Amino acid sequence: MVPVLELHGITKQFPGVLANDHIDLTLYQGEILALLGENGAGKTTLMNILYGLYQPDAGEIFVRGKKIKVHSPNDAIAVGIGMVHQHFMLVPVLTVTENVMLGVESLKGGVFLDRRKAAARIREISEKFGLAVDPNAYIKDLPVGVQQRVEIIKLLYREADILILDEPTAVLTPQEADELFKIMRSLVAQGKSIIFITHKLREVLAVADRIVVLRQGRVVGEADPKTATQAQLATMMVGREVKLTVKKTHIEPGDVILRVENLKVLDDRDNLVVDGVSLEVRAGEIMGVAGVQGNGQTELVEALTGLRPVADGRVFINGHETTDASPRKILELGVAHVPEDRQTDGLVLTYPVADNLVLNTYYLPPFARGVVIDQQTVVKMASEWVHQFDIRTPSVLTSAGSLSGGNQQKLIVAREFSRPIKLLIAAQPTRGLDVGSIEYIHQRILEKRNEGCAVLLVSTELDEIMALSDRIAVMYRGKIVAVVDALRVNKEYLGLLMAGVSPEQVLVPEVIEEEVEAVF
Repeated sequence: MVPVLELHGITKQFPGVLANDHIDLTLYQGEILALLGENGAGKTTLMNILYGLYQPDAGEIFVRGKKIKVHSPNDAIAVGIGMVHQHFMLVPVLTVTENVMLGVESLKGGVFLDRRKAAARIREISEKFGLAVDPNAYIKDLPVGVQQRVEIIKLLYREADILILDEPTAVLTPQEADELFKIMRSLVAQGKSIIFITHKLREVLAVADRIVVLRQGRVVGEADPKTATQAQLATMMVGREVKLTVKKTHIEPGDVILRVENLKVLDDRDNLVVDGVSLEVRAGEIMGVAGVQGNGQTELVEALTGLRPVADGRVFINGHETTDASPRKILELGVAHVPEDRQTDGLVLTYPVADNLVLNTYYLPPFARGVVIDQQTVVKMASEWVHQFDIRTPSVLTSAGSLSGGNQQKLIVAREFSRPIKLLIAAQPTRGLDVGSIEYIHQRILEKRNEGCAVLLVSTELDEIMALSDRIAVMYRGKIVAVVDALRVNKEYLGLLMAGVSPEQVLVPEVIEEEVEAVF
């Protein structure tokens, strides 16, 4: 079989980091090649070289047996290579058709944009490859999963037959991820070839034809998804044995730390998306909030952390009313917040790592001397936290925006876990993390719970909710439809509640074991 793509000896060095170290890679027509590796392993750098965003220091690229030079994305597209980035490259205020046309505009009479012709082509592509998208819809009105379909259509519109999908499920719900896998299989069935970058073990075993594992910039092995196990892949990725289960010790919850009474919250369009939510979280317990993305979880967390006004109801933290309190006041009551959107709400991307690590404590000792920030102390403490939380960065003075998504997430976790807290509000805390980092974050969350911290865990990953939670609240259309003991549920039971089935109509399962498989 003749390869459609070959990489030979690709090497790329940044200041202080050897990102790619003489990497060889082969892709065949009609296959899904999974490129698996932990955060900072060099996966995205390698693909950015292939797509012309970076230039290699050494190495060669061959497409269909012909040596090529890729100086820009235009060069990549010209030879049939397209890339869907982890963070979508779409203009929210434009329609699907307008986004797809950008850079390859169809003109009518040589002057006017021929939107009708482009829309017809988009419908044709959608039908051929199973991509259900309305060409006239505005991007800002589309769910994340549909926006990703638009990105794939952009590549197919440009006649790409080698598709690079960079962490495509990082922002998708489990249901959206399943839909994506169906689309990927449809694409390869019709002759396309896909490089699928991920760190999620279950996904590669479910959808890949072949698996290549990177670690610290090198290819460390290849695996067959038909015979490989999650444990074997995790060991190859991380270089050590990884525990794929979470063990919780039973502890009696203490006083109520977070109390929410009949909370109502509006979204940006003034729709009621949190509708009369009441709950309590006690010291020494993890309350998981389960639900399909878009059922009010995001707005609930934003209201609790002072990022969104409350329409009605009251919130109390450690006995203090915090309804519509500022984020700083809430923080000073001992609240840590791991936000759902790390780039929008968690980091200042242009600031260095060191400054991001003290965003919420820079005005307090030991970082402040009156009104002056002690930068030397900031750098010293940041260096310790970078080492402790395994944040892969050339320097604490490197901008946060230059880190991989997983390392950005670890930066936030390091900041929030490195001070005394009484309540941890964690929204999607392991989104974008590899197995080693997920294992570490899960253990740290359990440590906080065992130390007496109250934890509100919001996640779309059911396995994560079940593995960590003591009690689980299920949200559906802005309401808490049930609060259940985590030892009395399984995924099927929770899935029915998440789909809107009344708790009275669902059979409660038997008690399950305390050791639960984590989300990898």
